[in-house]
Amino acid sequence: MTDRPTLSLDPALIERVLAEALATGGEFADLFAEDRRATTFTMEDDRLDRLQLTQERGVGVRVVANGVTGYAYADGWDEAGLLSAARAARDVAHAPAPSAQVSRLIPVEAGHAPRPARPAEWATIDERAALLERANAAAREAGPEVVQVTVRFADVVQRVLIASSDGTLAEDERRVVQMMTAVTAERNGVRQVGRRARGGQLGLELYDRHAPEILGRETADGAIRMLDAIPAPAGTMPVVISNGWGGVLFHEAVGHGLEADHIERNSSVYAGKLGQRVANPIVTLIDDATIPNHRGSYRVDDEGVAGQRTMCVVDGVLEGYLTDRKHARALGLPTSGNGRRQSFQKLPIPRMTNLIVQPGPSTPEEVLADTPRGLFVVSLGGGQVDTTSGQFVFSVTEGYLIENGRLTVPVRGATLAGDSFSVLARVDAVANDFALDPGLGTCGKQGQHVPVGVGQPTLRVSEMIVGGTAGGGA
Repeated sequence: MTDRPTLSLDPALIERVLAEALATGGEFADLFAEDRRATTFTMEDDRLDRLQLTQERGVGVRVVANGVTGYAYADGWDEAGLLSAARAARDVAHAPAPSAQVSRLIPVEAGHAPRPARPAEWATIDERAALLERANAAAREAGPEVVQVTVRFADVVQRVLIASSDGTLAEDERRVVQMMTAVTAERNGVRQVGRRARGGQLGLELYDRHAPEILGRETADGAIRMLDAIPAPAGTMPVVISNGWGGVLFHEAVGHGLEADHIERNSSVYAGKLGQRVANPIVTLIDDATIPNHRGSYRVDDEGVAGQRTMCVVDGVLEGYLTDRKHARALGLPTSGNGRRQSFQKLPIPRMTNLIVQPGPSTPEEVLADTPRGLFVVSLGGGQVDTTSGQFVFSVTEGYLIENGRLTVPVRGATLAGDSFSVLARVDAVANDFALDPGLGTCGKQGQHVPVGVGQPTLRVSEMIVGGTAGGGA
């Protein structure tokens, strides 16, 4: 059992740091204090061979003056380090203009972080290691085709405090657990790898509801099924994307283009299109930081703004962008509470939280039955998107042919390509089986990685470009 992390910055010290940051001028200053403790385990080849315990504690100070941002950080929370960071940040901002006054700090009312029933850091190393052993054993029992199993478990407790010269004072606590499995199956010289994960902002009670054995077994079964996969067909065809993790397509292809830094730089296809139709009217897209216990949720963002439910696309019409303080001010928009950073060493930038597609009226069975031939996508892997053009490409890690309105054989080597406008316009069926992803998402942007979530019902895109090796469109 480890000590509970604490944030104990003296309010008087916070005010001195902010005053020092604005001592030679500037319009705005803020402070981000963080204490992060993480434990990770890895089991490979039936052995628990890596255990890491880490702790990071430090403060970042930002000064904004005449459109210039100065930023500096200090490891630890001692007064000398904090004041030194404040002076360095103001020197970078180089603000000869009169400085803003530091307002009296007033706590942001954003609710309290829910306390897990079984906080992971309270469990012994042996108790947590036993979870990996259960997943590993179940995966290996799935069949003789299983040749390698890797299980990784991580629990992270992050406590943050944000204070700014406009009087904002906010705190949050984010507890994340995650178990990931990777299984390699082999038969007659053919190898396939399956990957699954289960996580969230919860304690070990998550694995009472979702047993590690199920995670291990499902991962192995998926890898074994893909041994029978045939080369994916190539061409333009209908694509049905399953619920839950399938939403990562919209995260990559659409969500990044709605982040306000791309909008301000005019490097997004969605710049200047507020109020315009950008999708089929059956599509509603929301960024929701308030979903209880999900991986991308929080009470306040990393600038002290309350987490929100932001309507991005409503009935096919673009209604909102995802903003942090800096870009909201530049664009003349309200802040949506999407300022996020990887750690105190980084500046906040606009990021998604949990991007979800609202459910529709059909059943998933109706969507499938109404698709004579096409591709059914269960899981997507790595993807790339150019926000300027909206062009994207994704790899399909688990997919099946649709023939005569039903699933038939698995396919391998498929990719999806297209542009975000076309995908949104061609969504022609949305089912009622909405599901969140199982808690596996991490988003990378400008060298910063943050946990995110996605969610959607089963839906169909009437036409997408499928890259494959079999040739001949469906």
